[in-house]
Amino acid sequence: MSEMFKISLPDGSVREMPQGSTPADVAAAIGPGLAKAALAAKIDGELVDLSRPFTGDASLALVTSRDEAEALDLARHDFAHVLAEAVQALFPGTQITFGPSTNDGFYYDFAPAERPFTDEDLPAIEAEMRKIIAANKPLRREVWDREQLISRWKQQGESFKAEWAAELPGDEPLTVYWSGDDWLDMCRGPHLPSTGKLDPAAFKLTRVSGAYWRGDQNNAMLSRIYGTGWLNKKQLAEHLTRLEEAAKRDHRKLGNEMDLFHLQHEAHGSVFWHPKGYVIYRALEDYMRRAVNDAGCKEVKTPQVMDARQWEQSGHWGKYRENMFVIPDEVPNTEDDGPIISDDAQWMALKPMNCPAHVLIFKQGIKSYRDLPLRIVENGCCHRNEPHGALHGLMRVRQFTQDDGHIFCREDQIVGEVQAFCEMADRVYRDFGFTYAIKLALRPDNRIGTDEQWDKAEAELRDAVVRAGLATEEYGWEELPGEGAFYAPKLEWHLTDAIGRTWQVGTIQSDRMLPERLDAHYIGEDGEKHRPVMLHRAIFGSYERFIGILIEHFAGKLPVWLAPVQAVVTTIVSDADGYAAEVAAKLKAAGVRVETDVRNEKINYKVREHSLKKVPHLVVVGKREAEEGTVALRTLGAEHQKVMTLDEAIALLTAEATAPDLKA
Repeated sequence: MSEMFKISLPDGSVREMPQGSTPADVAAAIGPGLAKAALAAKIDGELVDLSRPFTGDASLALVTSRDEAEALDLARHDFAHVLAEAVQALFPGTQITFGPSTNDGFYYDFAPAERPFTDEDLPAIEAEMRKIIAANKPLRREVWDREQLISRWKQQGESFKAEWAAELPGDEPLTVYWSGDDWLDMCRGPHLPSTGKLDPAAFKLTRVSGAYWRGDQNNAMLSRIYGTGWLNKKQLAEHLTRLEEAAKRDHRKLGNEMDLFHLQHEAHGSVFWHPKGYVIYRALEDYMRRAVNDAGCKEVKTPQVMDARQWEQSGHWGKYRENMFVIPDEVPNTEDDGPIISDDAQWMALKPMNCPAHVLIFKQGIKSYRDLPLRIVENGCCHRNEPHGALHGLMRVRQFTQDDGHIFCREDQIVGEVQAFCEMADRVYRDFGFTYAIKLALRPDNRIGTDEQWDKAEAELRDAVVRAGLATEEYGWEELPGEGAFYAPKLEWHLTDAIGRTWQVGTIQSDRMLPERLDAHYIGEDGEKHRPVMLHRAIFGSYERFIGILIEHFAGKLPVWLAPVQAVVTTIVSDADGYAAEVAAKLKAAGVRVETDVRNEKINYKVREHSLKKVPHLVVVGKREAEEGTVALRTLGAEHQKVMTLDEAIALLTAEATAPDLKA
């Protein structure tokens, strides 16, 4: 008689199953409906295939489409494998490499036998994928011997797969998944039971791009095919609608139409701010200065370039150098074709972050426990050597300015300081009309420090959020196991924009490591030296990215207080030119950013042109308005204009042009 295993289910019940049984067998025993709906399983918390046999007593949770996060990831992973199978069926000789799921879909990298793939290939590949899905091919897992698998890949001409299989850790089992009996790929899994579990109407291939093998520009260039994948047709349609809306809101497109900024090859990843764009930048800078001044912060300014020895001591040279712009301290020799940098040259680096420089400010002079907390902030310009392919408008750049700050405090001050920061961040995001979720990123596996230190640090951040009243469902409170920095847990603020996208912006993290590495200390009440705790904090994150988020969130129709031009006074007839100048002068004197448009053009043409530039208000004047001392106010997006006295218009526009933190 075979051994029986006790399988504990989420409802508290226990089923006895014979040795060799699988989660699929349990689902079938419970009922045919669940057997049909089950997609995968969690055995003792580990996500596995439905066909994975139990090895002993275990807890079991069956995954269905109701478990959307797990189900989506499984489906997208399977779409990637079906994509690879379809490509090899249509283009014999193509080599396969990697194909992961992504936040909204999947991709797969290929080495084509003849030519790189193009977008014109996508319809045929989609059709082939639907054939594979319709065939309902079982997806079957096998564990292979390393040499056997490497030999198989070489025989098939799959040099990339053979290389990867040879480099995997020796103690790691090498698993493959068969699609039916005629196609396989190397993969850890898990997968759905069969290709037929995918909805053939729930995916779309979106584009083709180039990608280097293993992300190294010294390696072969591959063809990467991207797709978006969902659980059903409705989800796909909603996603495609969001993409269309996102394209309309693209900050690069709107930035050009509104004449805010541009980027060009002569300065990869750096922004050329135009006058109107820089108005937005300065308005945000002024707003943030007021916020941090009210919070008792002191603004500082630190050097752009620092000696490599400082970065070595802080730990950044060893862990972050490839993302830093490094330069020799001096160039001892030159030749006709340029400088010769000697092997013993001293190195410096453009700062990728402000933290070490702020520690150096803290270390100037002797600090007492009475001096703490010391809150310093900097609108600090930083440089990071991002790959060209990763650059994206304002969202990912090489030169950026952070609303960066550090709080040096005693152990007993941590919770109070973090609570105050949470409350300030809440006010700021509400001023911009954002809702947000706040999350606590907990200890990763690869970390430094003791469990006791992590317990304490995580409890401090959690306690601060609770005291601020933000650890609630309303604020999307969530704890993220394993997602903290290697040296400390952190709180993260995830904004939700007008079309439902989330953006991680603000953060505060508790750091006991950097003060140790850079030998920062204060004199305690006992007369002895003590290490301060360093709280790293930011609300905007970077001005560049935050402006990009704002442009897309508001679709260019920025709140009046942020708009580069808040009103344009425009004429219907030339007889009103003098009155237009008078109106503009009074608005300007009241603090409104105003321009005049007295061109000899029809008023409808002017309205359309200024609407495209997202000007919030048009103040229209003609002969009648000049005689009566009135204006016709056209507000962007409104169907009708309003006629009012000039004084009423000035009062209305002045109120809207006032930043929210300055309103009574």
